[in-house]
Amino acid sequence: MIIINELQLSKDLIRFPSVTPQDAGAIRFLSKKLKKLGFNCRILEFKDKNKKSKPIKNLYARIGKKRPNLCYAGHTDVVPPGNIKDWTINPFKPSVKKNYLIGRGANDMKSSIACFVAAVSKFLQKNRKFNGSISFLITGDEEGYAINGTKKVVDYLKKKKEKIDFCIVGEPTNPNKLGEMIKIGRRGSLTGKIEITGTQGHIAYPHLSINPINTLVTICKKLKENKLDKGNKNFQPSNLEFTSINVDNKAHNVIPARAKANFNIRYNNLHTASSLKKKISLIVKKISKKSKCNYKINFMTNGEAFLTKPGKTIFMAKKIIKKITKINPKLSTTGGTSDARFIKNISPCLEFGLVNKTMHRVDECVSLSDLKKLTRIYNDILVEYFK
Repeated sequence: MIIINELQLSKDLIRFPSVTPQDAGAIRFLSKKLKKLGFNCRILEFKDKNKKSKPIKNLYARIGKKRPNLCYAGHTDVVPPGNIKDWTINPFKPSVKKNYLIGRGANDMKSSIACFVAAVSKFLQKNRKFNGSISFLITGDEEGYAINGTKKVVDYLKKKKEKIDFCIVGEPTNPNKLGEMIKIGRRGSLTGKIEITGTQGHIAYPHLSINPINTLVTICKKLKENKLDKGNKNFQPSNLEFTSINVDNKAHNVIPARAKANFNIRYNNLHTASSLKKKISLIVKKISKKSKCNYKINFMTNGEAFLTKPGKTIFMAKKIIKKITKINPKLSTTGGTSDARFIKNISPCLEFGLVNKTMHRVDECVSLSDLKKLTRIYNDILVEYFK
């Protein structure tokens, strides 16, 4: 049985310039590594029927046929490096400096994948005939539109009646130090686009026009003033933020016909996307009607809020993390969305990975010490889970 080194595998994966939605060979490379460990690997390529997004390669790999099936989920796609001149190295030629591995994906999240693969290789060396299954759900579509990635893999697994009993999502969950935080849920995300149509006219004759900007400003003010909630014991308060306001009027003497605004809501489990849509639509309709404007409002649900109720596996992982890092991890639901929003439909899950301080930044990096510790954590979780 081969033993995989987490640092070497991290470097190997970083070398693939898999800027979303490009795979660049990362999925196939990982599949070959897992096959050598005895995994049955399926590369799943999904396409969008409307061709709004590019085809994406995903990987589902499993060793064992029995339950329970413990799954690790992650992604090999990365965000663009930005201006390469700002980096101290080529972002896709990983380098170790001052006990840190530098490269795009070192933090988010190729190194976490490498740590779990390394942990599995060590576990299998001593527990070849363990009672259960280990699986990997790896996508190349987490940083992008997330249309042809984990969401469709989950649908595929449902159709194949493939059961996952618990899932560890390896996203970088720790703000400053390894061991600080386990994610047990996430807030939902709802995006909205408002378009207000008035009556165009000359700026000197406002009584002959209906200015949509005035209506849009009133709507924006009302939506911001309307506090959604105060949060609860598991979630911070929900928040609505405007991301753009656009009038597209280049003339200084014309009252425009249209005004648009985009917003996003991060909401807790006191709401659903449906309840928020109704609430916001009512406000927009009421104000538009009063000002004699027409309106359009479109929504896109990026994921519902969810919470994994802490149980045996979460408390076991918490104990192991504390033992290895000497930090008692907080159970949290903070931060943005992740692919756990799809996986929770088929399995309870927790998220735990590296420190997220440098993710998406120039000279993204991870400490070599954290790589070793995370591998130990994942290995000990495997040992305890299959006891």
